[in-house]
Amino acid sequence: MTELHQLPASIAAKKIQANELKSEDLIRSCIERIREREPITQAWVETNFDLAIQRAKYLDRSTNLGILHGIPFGAKDLFDTHDFPTRLGSAIYENNHPNSDATHIALMRQAGGVLLGKTVTTEFATFKGGKTTNPHNPEYTPGGSSSGSAAAVADDMIPLATGSQTAGSVIRPAAFCGVVGYKPTYGKVSLGGVKSLSPSLDTLGSFTRTVSDAALCVAAMSGDTQLATINKIKKKPRIATCLTYDGELASAETITAIHHAALLAEDIFKTKAPAIQLPTIFKDMSALQGRIMWSESARSFSFEQNNHSEQLSQQLKGLIKMGSAISYEQYSNDLIVAEKARATIDQLLTESWDILIAPSAIGEATKGLTQTGDPIFCRVWTLMGLPCITLPLYTGPNQLPVGVQLVAARGRDALLLSVADALMQA
Repeated sequence: MTELHQLPASIAAKKIQANELKSEDLIRSCIERIREREPITQAWVETNFDLAIQRAKYLDRSTNLGILHGIPFGAKDLFDTHDFPTRLGSAIYENNHPNSDATHIALMRQAGGVLLGKTVTTEFATFKGGKTTNPHNPEYTPGGSSSGSAAAVADDMIPLATGSQTAGSVIRPAAFCGVVGYKPTYGKVSLGGVKSLSPSLDTLGSFTRTVSDAALCVAAMSGDTQLATINKIKKKPRIATCLTYDGELASAETITAIHHAALLAEDIFKTKAPAIQLPTIFKDMSALQGRIMWSESARSFSFEQNNHSEQLSQQLKGLIKMGSAISYEQYSNDLIVAEKARATIDQLLTESWDILIAPSAIGEATKGLTQTGDPIFCRVWTLMGLPCITLPLYTGPNQLPVGVQLVAARGRDALLLSVADALMQA
Protein backbone atom coordinates (compact mmCIF):
# COMPACT_ATOMS: atom_id res chain seq x y z
CA MET A 1 0.00 0.00 0.00
CA THR A 2 1.31 3.43 -0.98
CA GLU A 3 1.78 5.75 1.98
CA LEU A 4 0.71 9.37 1.58
CA HIS A 5 4.31 10.62 1.65
CA GLN A 6 5.05 8.37 -1.35
CA LEU A 7 2.35 9.90 -3.54
CA PRO A 8 3.57 11.81 -6.59
CA ALA A 9 2.73 15.49 -6.30
CA SER A 10 0.58 15.44 -9.43
CA ILE A 11 -1.62 12.68 -8.01
CA ALA A 12 -1.79 14.23 -4.55
CA ALA A 13 -2.73 17.61 -6.06
CA LYS A 14 -5.64 16.06 -7.98
CA LYS A 15 -6.86 14.30 -4.84
CA ILE A 16 -6.70 17.53 -2.85
CA GLN A 17 -8.53 19.42 -5.58
CA ALA A 18 -11.21 16.69 -5.66
CA ASN A 19 -11.53 16.88 -1.85
CA GLU A 20 -10.34 13.26 -1.58
CA LEU A 21 -7.24 14.18 0.44
CA LYS A 22 -6.44 16.81 3.03
CA SER A 23 -3.21 18.73 2.73
CA GLU A 24 -2.77 18.42 6.48
CA ASP A 25 -2.80 14.61 6.27
CA LEU A 26 -0.25 14.67 3.44
CA ILE A 27 1.99 17.08 5.33
CA ARG A 28 1.81 15.04 8.54
CA SER A 29 2.79 11.89 6.62
CA CYS A 30 5.82 13.67 5.16
CA ILE A 31 6.78 14.98 8.60
CA GLU A 32 6.59 11.47 10.06
CA ARG A 33 8.83 10.20 7.26
CA ILE A 34 11.34 13.00 7.83
CA ARG A 35 11.50 12.24 11.54
CA GLU A 36 12.08 8.57 10.74
CA ARG A 37 14.78 9.01 8.10
CA GLU A 38 16.50 12.34 8.77
CA PRO A 39 18.95 10.94 11.38
CA ILE A 40 20.41 8.80 8.58
CA THR A 41 19.97 10.88 5.44
CA GLN A 42 20.50 14.35 6.95
CA ALA A 43 18.92 16.17 4.04
CA TRP A 44 17.68 19.22 5.93
CA VAL A 45 19.29 22.35 7.32
CA GLU A 46 16.12 23.53 9.01
CA THR A 47 12.43 22.61 9.11
CA ASN A 48 9.35 24.17 10.68
CA PHE A 49 6.65 21.53 10.96
CA ASP A 50 4.26 23.65 13.03
CA LEU A 51 4.30 26.38 10.39
CA ALA A 52 3.75 23.81 7.62
CA ILE A 53 0.76 22.25 9.41
CA GLN A 54 -0.70 25.70 10.04
CA ARG A 55 -0.34 26.51 6.34
CA ALA A 56 -1.88 23.16 5.34
CA LYS A 57 -4.91 23.75 7.58
CA TYR A 58 -5.41 27.14 5.98
CA LEU A 59 -5.20 25.64 2.49
CA ASP A 60 -7.68 22.90 3.40
CA ARG A 61 -10.20 25.66 4.16
CA SER A 62 -9.33 27.61 1.02
CA THR A 63 -11.02 27.39 -2.37
CA ASN A 64 -8.21 29.09 -4.30
CA LEU A 65 -6.75 25.91 -5.77
CA GLY A 66 -3.40 26.62 -7.44
CA ILE A 67 -1.46 23.90 -9.25
CA LEU A 68 0.53 23.05 -6.09
CA HIS A 69 -2.37 23.53 -3.67
CA GLY A 70 -1.42 21.80 -0.42
CA ILE A 71 1.70 20.10 -1.81
CA PRO A 72 4.83 20.08 0.41
CA PHE A 73 8.23 20.95 -1.01
CA GLY A 74 11.79 21.66 0.08
CA ALA A 75 14.03 24.51 -1.03
CA LYS A 76 17.79 24.43 -1.45
CA ASP A 77 19.42 26.60 1.21
CA LEU A 78 20.80 28.88 -1.49
CA PHE A 79 17.44 30.57 -2.05
CA ASP A 80 15.99 33.42 -0.01
CA THR A 81 13.02 32.60 2.23
CA HIS A 82 11.34 35.13 4.50
CA ASP A 83 10.49 32.58 7.19
CA PHE A 84 13.69 30.51 7.24
CA PRO A 85 17.35 31.51 7.47
CA THR A 86 19.31 31.27 4.21
CA ARG A 87 22.77 30.08 5.17
CA LEU A 88 24.20 29.24 1.71
CA GLY A 89 26.11 26.27 3.14
CA SER A 90 28.51 28.65 4.90
CA ALA A 91 29.09 29.77 8.49
CA ILE A 92 29.45 33.30 7.12
CA TYR A 93 25.68 33.43 6.68
CA GLU A 94 24.68 31.57 9.84
CA ASN A 95 22.42 34.44 10.91
CA ASN A 96 21.22 35.53 7.47
CA HIS A 97 17.45 36.17 7.61
CA PRO A 98 16.11 37.51 4.30
CA ASN A 99 13.06 39.77 4.34
CA SER A 100 11.47 38.21 1.27
CA ASP A 101 11.30 35.03 -0.78
CA ALA A 102 13.27 34.26 -3.91
CA THR A 103 11.00 34.81 -6.91
CA HIS A 104 10.49 31.12 -7.64
CA ILE A 105 9.73 30.36 -3.97
CA ALA A 106 7.12 33.13 -3.94
CA LEU A 107 5.56 31.69 -7.10
CA MET A 108 5.47 28.18 -5.62
CA ARG A 109 3.75 29.47 -2.50
CA GLN A 110 1.34 31.47 -4.64
CA ALA A 111 0.52 28.21 -6.46
CA GLY A 112 -0.36 26.66 -3.08
CA GLY A 113 2.92 24.93 -2.25
CA VAL A 114 3.82 24.37 1.41
CA LEU A 115 7.50 24.88 2.25
CA LEU A 116 8.59 22.31 4.84
CA GLY A 117 12.12 23.66 5.15
CA LYS A 118 15.54 24.30 3.66
CA THR A 119 17.63 21.46 2.25
CA VAL A 120 21.39 21.06 2.46
CA THR A 121 23.59 22.73 -0.12
CA THR A 122 27.33 22.39 -0.38
CA GLU A 123 29.35 25.51 0.45
CA PHE A 124 27.98 28.24 -1.84
CA ALA A 125 26.83 25.50 -4.24
CA THR A 126 30.41 24.43 -5.00
CA PHE A 127 32.13 21.08 -4.54
CA LYS A 128 32.88 20.55 -0.85
CA GLY A 129 30.62 17.77 0.45
CA GLY A 130 28.16 18.34 3.28
CA LYS A 131 26.48 16.10 5.85
CA THR A 132 23.86 14.57 3.56
CA THR A 133 24.10 10.86 2.70
CA ASN A 134 22.79 8.85 -0.23
CA PRO A 135 19.44 7.24 0.74
CA HIS A 136 20.40 4.07 -1.14
CA ASN A 137 23.59 3.63 0.90
CA PRO A 138 24.68 6.17 3.54
CA GLU A 139 28.35 5.46 2.86
CA TYR A 140 28.02 7.06 -0.60
CA THR A 141 27.65 10.67 -1.68
CA PRO A 142 24.25 11.97 -2.78
CA GLY A 143 26.05 14.27 -5.22
CA GLY A 144 25.97 18.03 -5.08
CA SER A 145 25.60 20.82 -4.80
CA SER A 146 21.84 20.29 -4.38
CA SER A 147 22.54 17.36 -2.06
CA GLY A 148 19.67 17.70 0.39
CA SER A 149 17.00 18.27 -2.24
CA ALA A 150 17.95 15.15 -4.18
CA ALA A 151 18.22 13.00 -1.06
CA ALA A 152 14.96 14.23 0.50
CA VAL A 153 12.97 13.37 -2.62
CA ALA A 154 14.74 10.02 -3.08
CA ASP A 155 14.00 9.11 0.54
CA ASP A 156 10.27 9.81 0.10
CA MET A 157 10.37 12.73 2.55
CA ILE A 158 8.78 15.14 0.06
CA PRO A 159 7.54 14.83 -3.53
CA LEU A 160 9.18 18.05 -4.76
CA ALA A 161 12.36 20.00 -4.08
CA THR A 162 14.15 22.85 -5.80
CA GLY A 163 17.81 23.07 -6.75
CA SER A 164 20.25 24.96 -8.93
CA GLN A 165 22.82 23.99 -11.55
CA THR A 166 25.90 25.86 -12.69
CA ALA A 167 27.81 22.79 -13.86
CA GLY A 168 25.95 19.62 -12.83
CA SER A 169 24.25 20.35 -9.51
CA VAL A 170 20.76 19.16 -10.48
CA ILE A 171 21.49 16.37 -12.93
CA ARG A 172 24.32 14.65 -11.02
CA PRO A 173 22.72 14.42 -7.55
CA ALA A 174 19.43 13.33 -9.11
CA ALA A 175 21.29 10.59 -10.98
CA PHE A 176 23.20 9.49 -7.87
CA CYS A 177 20.02 9.39 -5.76
CA GLY A 178 17.82 7.77 -8.40
CA VAL A 179 15.25 10.53 -8.94
CA VAL A 180 14.16 12.73 -11.83
CA GLY A 181 16.26 15.89 -12.05
CA TYR A 182 15.08 18.56 -14.48
CA LYS A 183 17.16 21.60 -15.46
CA PRO A 184 15.01 23.73 -17.76
CA THR A 185 16.22 26.04 -20.50
CA TYR A 186 18.54 28.75 -19.17
CA GLY A 187 16.47 31.71 -18.04
CA LYS A 188 13.21 29.75 -17.74
CA VAL A 189 13.08 30.32 -13.97
CA SER A 190 13.91 33.67 -12.38
CA LEU A 191 17.15 33.90 -10.38
CA GLY A 192 15.76 36.67 -8.18
CA GLY A 193 16.70 36.04 -4.55
CA VAL A 194 19.31 33.41 -5.41
CA LYS A 195 22.98 33.71 -4.44
CA SER A 196 24.83 33.95 -7.73
CA LEU A 197 27.72 31.64 -8.55
CA SER A 198 28.10 32.22 -12.28
CA PRO A 199 25.41 34.49 -13.78
CA SER A 200 25.78 33.27 -17.36
CA LEU A 201 25.34 29.63 -16.25
CA ASP A 202 23.19 29.52 -13.10
CA THR A 203 19.87 27.76 -13.73
CA LEU A 204 17.18 26.64 -11.30
CA GLY A 205 15.60 23.19 -11.52
CA SER A 206 13.64 20.50 -9.73
CA PHE A 207 13.92 17.10 -8.06
CA THR A 208 10.93 14.76 -8.25
CA ARG A 209 10.12 11.07 -8.55
CA THR A 210 8.13 11.35 -11.79
CA VAL A 211 8.41 13.38 -14.97
CA SER A 212 4.86 14.68 -14.46
CA ASP A 213 5.96 16.10 -11.12
CA ALA A 214 9.03 17.69 -12.73
CA ALA A 215 6.76 19.49 -15.18
CA LEU A 216 4.43 20.53 -12.36
CA CYS A 217 7.24 21.81 -10.15
CA VAL A 218 8.98 23.92 -12.79
CA ALA A 219 5.62 25.20 -14.03
CA ALA A 220 5.04 26.56 -10.53
CA MET A 221 8.63 27.82 -10.17
CA SER A 222 8.46 29.72 -13.45
CA GLY A 223 4.82 30.80 -13.39
CA ASP A 224 4.36 29.07 -16.76
CA THR A 225 1.38 26.88 -15.86
CA GLN A 226 1.11 25.50 -19.41
CA LEU A 227 4.29 23.53 -18.75
CA ALA A 228 2.44 21.51 -16.08
CA THR A 229 0.62 19.49 -18.74
CA ILE A 230 2.72 16.91 -20.57
CA ASN A 231 1.62 16.78 -24.19
CA LYS A 232 1.26 13.67 -26.30
CA ILE A 233 3.99 13.33 -28.91
CA LYS A 234 2.44 14.02 -32.31
CA LYS A 235 5.55 13.60 -34.45
CA LYS A 236 8.14 10.83 -34.14
CA PRO A 237 11.16 12.39 -32.40
CA ARG A 238 14.61 12.15 -33.96
CA ILE A 239 16.80 10.65 -31.23
CA ALA A 240 20.54 9.98 -31.04
CA THR A 241 22.99 9.00 -28.32
CA CYS A 242 25.95 11.25 -27.59
CA LEU A 243 28.77 10.54 -25.15
CA THR A 244 30.41 13.91 -26.00
CA TYR A 245 34.19 14.31 -26.26
CA ASP A 246 34.48 13.24 -22.62
CA GLY A 247 32.95 9.84 -23.37
CA GLU A 248 36.14 7.95 -22.52
CA LEU A 249 35.47 8.81 -18.85
CA ALA A 250 32.10 7.05 -18.80
CA SER A 251 31.98 3.88 -16.70
CA ALA A 252 30.80 0.53 -18.00
CA GLU A 253 27.49 0.90 -16.18
CA THR A 254 26.91 4.31 -17.76
CA ILE A 255 27.61 2.97 -21.25
CA THR A 256 25.19 0.12 -20.57
CA ALA A 257 22.56 2.55 -19.28
CA ILE A 258 22.85 4.67 -22.44
CA HIS A 259 22.50 1.56 -24.60
CA HIS A 260 19.46 0.46 -22.59
CA ALA A 261 17.82 3.88 -22.99
CA ALA A 262 18.51 3.90 -26.73
CA LEU A 263 16.87 0.48 -27.17
CA LEU A 264 13.93 1.65 -25.10
CA ALA A 265 13.53 4.76 -27.25
CA GLU A 266 13.77 2.72 -30.44
CA ASP A 267 11.05 0.39 -29.20
CA ILE A 268 8.71 3.17 -28.04
CA PHE A 269 9.08 5.50 -31.00
CA LYS A 270 9.81 2.90 -33.71
CA THR A 271 12.91 4.73 -34.81
CA LYS A 272 16.67 4.31 -34.72
CA ALA A 273 18.79 6.03 -32.08
CA PRO A 274 22.30 6.06 -33.57
CA ALA A 275 25.44 7.20 -31.80
CA ILE A 276 26.74 10.61 -32.88
CA GLN A 277 29.61 12.90 -31.97
CA LEU A 278 29.30 16.65 -31.54
CA PRO A 279 30.98 19.06 -33.99
CA THR A 280 34.65 19.74 -33.27
CA ILE A 281 33.94 23.16 -31.73
CA PHE A 282 32.79 21.19 -28.66
CA LYS A 283 36.06 19.32 -28.21
CA ASP A 284 37.35 21.57 -25.40
CA MET A 285 33.98 22.90 -24.26
CA SER A 286 34.10 21.31 -20.79
CA ALA A 287 37.31 23.18 -19.96
CA LEU A 288 35.87 26.37 -21.42
CA GLN A 289 32.78 26.03 -19.20
CA GLY A 290 35.05 25.67 -16.19
CA ARG A 291 36.97 28.85 -17.04
CA ILE A 292 33.80 30.89 -17.48
CA MET A 293 32.32 29.49 -14.26
CA TRP A 294 35.35 30.19 -12.09
CA SER A 295 36.08 33.57 -13.64
CA GLU A 296 32.54 34.69 -12.84
CA SER A 297 32.57 32.96 -9.44
CA ALA A 298 35.69 34.84 -8.36
CA ARG A 299 33.73 38.06 -8.79
CA SER A 300 30.59 36.61 -7.18
CA PHE A 301 32.58 35.71 -4.05
CA SER A 302 34.62 38.91 -3.88
CA PHE A 303 32.79 40.15 -0.76
CA GLU A 304 33.26 36.86 1.10
CA GLN A 305 36.89 36.63 0.00
CA ASN A 306 37.69 40.19 1.09
CA ASN A 307 35.78 40.14 4.39
CA HIS A 308 35.45 36.53 5.56
CA SER A 309 38.31 34.65 3.94
CA GLU A 310 39.06 32.70 7.12
CA GLN A 311 35.57 31.17 6.97
CA LEU A 312 35.93 29.89 3.41
CA SER A 313 37.12 26.34 2.81
CA GLN A 314 40.60 25.88 1.41
CA GLN A 315 39.04 24.25 -1.62
CA LEU A 316 36.83 27.24 -2.37
CA LYS A 317 39.68 29.71 -1.79
CA GLY A 318 41.73 27.75 -4.30
CA LEU A 319 38.94 27.93 -6.87
CA ILE A 320 38.54 31.68 -6.30
CA LYS A 321 42.28 32.12 -6.80
CA MET A 322 42.12 30.07 -10.00
CA GLY A 323 39.21 32.16 -11.30
CA SER A 324 40.94 35.42 -10.43
CA ALA A 325 43.95 34.38 -12.50
CA ILE A 326 41.88 34.08 -15.68
CA SER A 327 42.43 37.21 -17.76
CA TYR A 328 39.53 39.30 -18.98
CA GLU A 329 40.75 38.67 -22.53
CA GLN A 330 40.54 34.90 -21.99
CA TYR A 331 37.10 35.22 -20.40
CA SER A 332 35.82 37.41 -23.24
CA ASN A 333 37.17 35.04 -25.88
CA ASP A 334 35.57 32.08 -24.09
CA LEU A 335 32.19 33.83 -24.14
CA ILE A 336 32.53 34.39 -27.90
CA VAL A 337 33.38 30.73 -28.53
CA ALA A 338 30.50 29.62 -26.30
CA GLU A 339 28.06 31.74 -28.28
CA LYS A 340 29.31 30.24 -31.56
CA ALA A 341 28.85 26.78 -30.05
CA ARG A 342 25.28 27.66 -29.03
CA ALA A 343 24.47 28.58 -32.61
CA THR A 344 25.98 25.26 -33.73
CA ILE A 345 24.02 23.16 -31.23
CA ASP A 346 20.82 25.08 -32.00
CA GLN A 347 21.24 24.13 -35.65
CA LEU A 348 22.05 20.50 -34.81
CA LEU A 349 19.00 20.18 -32.55
CA THR A 350 16.73 21.80 -35.10
CA GLU A 351 17.83 20.37 -38.42
CA SER A 352 19.11 16.91 -37.46
CA TRP A 353 17.96 15.76 -34.02
CA ASP A 354 15.28 16.48 -31.43
CA ILE A 355 16.65 14.61 -28.42
CA LEU A 356 20.14 13.51 -27.42
CA ILE A 357 20.60 10.67 -24.92
CA ALA A 358 23.76 11.30 -22.89
CA PRO A 359 25.41 10.30 -19.61
CA SER A 360 24.22 12.05 -16.45
CA ALA A 361 27.45 11.28 -14.58
CA ILE A 362 30.58 9.17 -14.92
CA GLY A 363 28.88 6.27 -13.14
CA GLU A 364 27.28 5.41 -9.83
CA ALA A 365 27.69 7.62 -6.78
CA THR A 366 31.19 7.58 -5.34
CA LYS A 367 31.96 6.31 -1.84
CA GLY A 368 32.51 8.88 0.90
CA LEU A 369 30.94 12.25 1.66
CA THR A 370 33.86 14.68 1.25
CA GLN A 371 33.44 14.95 -2.53
CA THR A 372 30.23 15.05 -4.56
CA GLY A 373 31.36 13.60 -7.88
CA ASP A 374 32.46 15.01 -11.22
CA PRO A 375 30.05 17.20 -13.28
CA ILE A 376 31.94 16.51 -16.51
CA PHE A 377 28.92 15.14 -18.41
CA CYS A 378 26.78 18.17 -17.57
CA ARG A 379 29.21 21.00 -18.29
CA VAL A 380 28.63 21.28 -22.04
CA TRP A 381 24.83 21.19 -21.87
CA THR A 382 24.73 23.73 -19.02
CA LEU A 383 27.02 26.08 -20.94
CA MET A 384 24.76 25.77 -23.97
CA GLY A 385 21.69 26.66 -21.87
CA LEU A 386 19.86 23.54 -23.03
CA PRO A 387 17.01 21.89 -21.12
CA CYS A 388 18.14 18.59 -19.60
CA ILE A 389 16.48 15.85 -17.58
CA THR A 390 17.97 12.78 -15.92
CA LEU A 391 15.96 9.59 -15.52
CA PRO A 392 16.72 6.67 -13.15
CA LEU A 393 16.62 3.95 -15.79
CA TYR A 394 19.41 1.62 -14.65
CA THR A 395 21.17 0.17 -11.60
CA GLY A 396 24.95 -0.25 -11.32
CA PRO A 397 27.15 -3.00 -9.83
CA ASN A 398 26.96 -1.50 -6.32
CA GLN A 399 23.15 -1.55 -6.51
CA LEU A 400 23.13 2.23 -6.82
CA PRO A 401 21.13 4.19 -9.42
CA VAL A 402 22.61 5.15 -12.77
CA GLY A 403 20.93 8.07 -14.50
CA VAL A 404 20.47 8.73 -18.20
CA GLN A 405 20.33 12.33 -19.39
CA LEU A 406 18.08 13.61 -22.16
CA VAL A 407 18.88 16.92 -23.85
CA ALA A 408 16.78 19.08 -26.19
CA ALA A 409 17.11 22.41 -27.97
CA ARG A 410 16.70 25.66 -26.06
CA GLY A 411 13.03 26.40 -25.48
CA ARG A 412 11.89 22.88 -26.32
CA ASP A 413 11.23 21.90 -22.73
CA ALA A 414 7.76 20.56 -23.53
CA LEU A 415 9.15 18.07 -26.05
CA LEU A 416 11.90 17.03 -23.64
CA LEU A 417 9.34 16.31 -20.92
CA SER A 418 7.09 14.38 -23.30
CA VAL A 419 9.90 12.08 -24.46
CA ALA A 420 11.19 11.65 -20.91
CA ASP A 421 7.73 10.74 -19.65
CA ALA A 422 7.34 8.12 -22.37
CA LEU A 423 10.68 6.52 -21.42
CA MET A 424 9.86 6.53 -17.70
CA GLN A 425 6.48 4.89 -18.23
CA ALA A 426 7.71 2.20 -20.62
